[in-house]
Amino acid sequence: MFNGFIFNHIGVAGYTQSETVFDPVQHIHICFLHKADMPTVELLEPVDDKSPVVETLKKNGVTPYHTCYEVANMAEAAATLKQHKFLPLGKAVEAVAFGGRSVQFFYHKDVGLIEIVEAI
Repeated sequence: MFNGFIFNHIGVAGYTQSETVFDPVQHIHICFLHKADMPTVELLEPVDDKSPVVETLKKNGVTPYHTCYEVANMAEAAATLKQHKFLPLGKAVEAVAFGGRSVQFFYHKDVGLIEIVEAI
């Protein structure tokens, strides 16, 4: 930001922390911060070099990683994203952090990384 200023942290007040879980597909520990009527904050920690988060950290450092949207129909949402030039980054997989609901990631050069998660 300014010469000599080194980013230290982000303070978030009033949120409740979820249990931390391990996702063996993504090779990460995940923790959510929740607050009624506010966006959920997801904290990700790679556990080894197999995690896709590692490359993001190497390239960009600590940064917002992706935006997630809950969708009623995974196939329809994927088709909509593809129509808008989002590239799928693999198939939909069950996510431990979402109780086994399906998630899938997409990338667009002008938007960045999008995650869709199957609605309850």
